[in-house]
Amino acid sequence: MKVIRITAFLLMLSFLFVAAGCIDNPSSNQASSEGEAESETEAPEVAEGEEVVNIGYTGPLSGPAAYYGERTLNGLKLAVDEINNNGGFEVDGQTYKLNLVSLDDKYLPNETAANAKRLLQENDTPIIFTPHSGGVKAMQVFNEQQDKFLIGAYTSEPAVTEAGNSLTIRIPPSYDGYIEPFTSYEMDKFGKKIAALPTASQYGKDWTETLLPYWKEQGGEVVYNSSIDFSKDTDFFTLVTNALKKDPDVLFIGGPSEPTAKVADQARQLGFEGGFIVMDQAKLDEMKTVTGDYETFNGAVGVTPLIHSDYPGTDAFIEKYENDYGETPGSEAGYHYVAMYAFMEAMKAAGNVEDPEVIRAHVQEGLDAVPKEKEVYTIKEVTEEGGFITGLRIAAVEDGEVVNMDVEE
Repeated sequence: MKVIRITAFLLMLSFLFVAAGCIDNPSSNQASSEGEAESETEAPEVAEGEEVVNIGYTGPLSGPAAYYGERTLNGLKLAVDEINNNGGFEVDGQTYKLNLVSLDDKYLPNETAANAKRLLQENDTPIIFTPHSGGVKAMQVFNEQQDKFLIGAYTSEPAVTEAGNSLTIRIPPSYDGYIEPFTSYEMDKFGKKIAALPTASQYGKDWTETLLPYWKEQGGEVVYNSSIDFSKDTDFFTLVTNALKKDPDVLFIGGPSEPTAKVADQARQLGFEGGFIVMDQAKLDEMKTVTGDYETFNGAVGVTPLIHSDYPGTDAFIEKYENDYGETPGSEAGYHYVAMYAFMEAMKAAGNVEDPEVIRAHVQEGLDAVPKEKEVYTIKEVTEEGGFITGLRIAAVEDGEVVNMDVEE
C-alpha cells in the first residue's frame, strides 16, 4: 500500500513539473518565434546630441518568397547605411540617424498586421514598408487610426491607392499600365488562347481579374484559369500539365521570381512552345538565375530588369549593391532604395520626423530633392491618391536576349 502511495506521489510530482514546464514553454517559444522573426539589422552609431528615427519593415524573410523579401529589404539597408555613414540628416538643427527594424511576416497579411502593431508599440515607427498587397491592405485597416503611420507600399496593385487611404504611398508603377502592351505582344507573336497559372496570393487574384477580361475584350480566349500556392506547392508538374492539356498559345504566370521560373521551365519540359505573360513581381533577370540562361523564357514579356535600365543613379547603385551583397540587384531593391531617400528628404522638408501626416504632405518635395546620383529610378511625382509616377518600361525575351520595348503612356 505504501509503495502505491509513494508511486502516486511521484507521479503527481512529475505531473506538476511537467505542468510548470507547459506554463513556461509558450512564452519562451513565443520569444523564440519573435526572435526568429527579426532580421539582423544593426542600430546606428549615434554621437552625442544625435537622435534616432526608427523605420519599420515587415515582409517575407522566410519561406518561398524569402528571396523576394530579402531583396526589398536590402535596398532599404543600402540607403539607410549610406545616410547614416554620411552623418545622418538634419531637421531644424537636429541631426538624426535611421534605425531600420525589420520583421518576418512570411508573406501572410495577418502576420503583417501583427508586425506593424509591434513596430508601432515597441519602436514608434512613423513609416512601415511592406512588399505585398495583402500586407498593405491589412495595415490600411488601422494605419489612419490613433497610432498613425505611413505605409511604404511596394506593390503595383492599383487598389491600394484607389482605397482612398491618405497614409499610403504606392512605390512602383500600377500594373494596369502593363495589361495592354503585354496582351498586344503575346497575341501578335503567339495567338489568342491563354491559360492562367499565377500566384494564389491576393495580388495574383487581382492581376488575373484585370488581365483576363481585357484579353477577352481583344478577341482572346481563356482556356484555363487556376493558380499556384507557392507556400504549399513545390512540384508544378500536375498543375502545368492540366493547363497545357487545353492547348494554350500563352501562359500567364507570376509571383516571386524563383518559383515563377520553375513553372516556366516545367512548361518547356512538357513541350510548351508558346509565350509567357510574366506578372511584374517576377523579374526576368532573377528568373534567369534559376535556369542559367534566357532560352527557357523566349517569348516572355515582363517588366524591364534594373540591369537593363539607364536612370541617372542606376549604374552606381548596381555597383554598390554588388559590392555589398555579391549579386545583381533587381527593381525591388532599387525602388526601396530611392523611396527611403525620398522619405528622408520629405522629413527634412516637413521639419518633422514623427508625424506621418506631416511627412506625407511633403513627399512631393522629398521626391524633388532626391539627388540625381541616387535616382536608381526617376520618380516624377506622387499623385493625390499616393501613387509614385515612374515611366513605364517593359521588355521581352527574344532569341535568348532581353529586348527593351517602347510603351506609349
